[in-house]
Amino acid sequence: MKKKIELIEKIEGEAWLEYEYKNDYIEHVFIKFASSRYIEDILKNRPPLDALAINPRVCGICGHAHLIATVRALEDCYDSIYIPQKALDTRELTLIFELIQNHFKWFYLTIYPLVTSQNSITKATIPSQTASEAIAILAGQYPHTSYSIVGGVVSEITPLMIRLVAQKIDRLIAIFKEYIINRDLDEFLYCNKIEEMLKKEGDLPYIMQNIVDKNWQQLGRSHDRFIVFGKSGLFKSGKSIHTRYRQHIDTKYITTFTTPNSKAKSLLYREKFYETGPLARAMLNKTPLIKEAHRRFGDSIFSRILARVCEIPQLLLYAKQITKSINFSEPSYIEPPKLPAFATGTGIVEAARGSLIHKVEIKDNLISNYTIMTPTQWNLGNGTPNNPSSAQKALKGLHKNMPTELVFKSFDVCSVCTTH
Repeated sequence: MKKKIELIEKIEGEAWLEYEYKNDYIEHVFIKFASSRYIEDILKNRPPLDALAINPRVCGICGHAHLIATVRALEDCYDSIYIPQKALDTRELTLIFELIQNHFKWFYLTIYPLVTSQNSITKATIPSQTASEAIAILAGQYPHTSYSIVGGVVSEITPLMIRLVAQKIDRLIAIFKEYIINRDLDEFLYCNKIEEMLKKEGDLPYIMQNIVDKNWQQLGRSHDRFIVFGKSGLFKSGKSIHTRYRQHIDTKYITTFTTPNSKAKSLLYREKFYETGPLARAMLNKTPLIKEAHRRFGDSIFSRILARVCEIPQLLLYAKQITKSINFSEPSYIEPPKLPAFATGTGIVEAARGSLIHKVEIKDNLISNYTIMTPTQWNLGNGTPNNPSSAQKALKGLHKNMPTELVFKSFDVCSVCTTH
């Protein structure tokens, strides 16, 4: 059996892939993350509210998702706590914009050059900057905001701020139609014909047609098992196995394990690997175009890429809906009681790459244990040949000359989140 070790860069951090080949086809691949900053250990024996300042630094790309997961975990420590709807809407808006800027950057900085060998940095930075400006209007700065605290948000949202945010939404809609696909958002979302989408103008049809022309559309098929823990006005939670949907899931069935030579923990649900992220969310939400892509190509790179890009217009329309329903007469923050001296809490967020879960345990007014479970731990776990993770299964069977890096990065790797 031949072996090859490859360093994967141009991700958040880096990863090592150790390929095992049999007759030039991948038999198995070990996924290794070499370093960690031990955020979970840093949090131990600190006052619980310190987590609000430390956890956004887990990642420079999705730090806001870590902030929201943290504040939800702390608020879950109370038997009862009231969070004003205006604060919840504000948090939802800022989280939406973080997902949008992530999706644009991933498509143009990761997928586009791997498929076409061309560079599109400007098309990544312009929408990313616009989305980041929208977050800054509401949160005061971006990245590494700490505006969301137990009890609400510290910024007082005004009609002027929302008008400015609405302008950013309109700008992002125009960018999407100019760059991604020249089509109205509603029309695009309810389309269920792949060939019709491929005939339109834009970078999405261009990339997807390239994939079809190279006969890559069925590469990267995995377990066809999906899981979503977070839910909102846009996303629903549950799991889907070969299109069979089950709504009830519980974090108590999540288990972790570690492997030698890797700082990352792997996550299992009822002892099985699941895929999380935009494709999982689309399968549970029954997004028409993604359901059709999955019917034809399965859980492949074609479906995975299309699902993530399709989420952008969904998020934009959802954000527009929120801006029209905010009640400005409500407070943005209601001071809560002191955190319980002994408590446990769980905070769940749908981040750009998938379900992000924070769990906190408080004893004697200090954090006694803190656990962070990230999307990459689900998708890029280090399983065995008999029980591979989603990414390992997607890579298995590929010829050495096939685009293995594209398959690997279709899951959008984040080393720093994974090894927090």
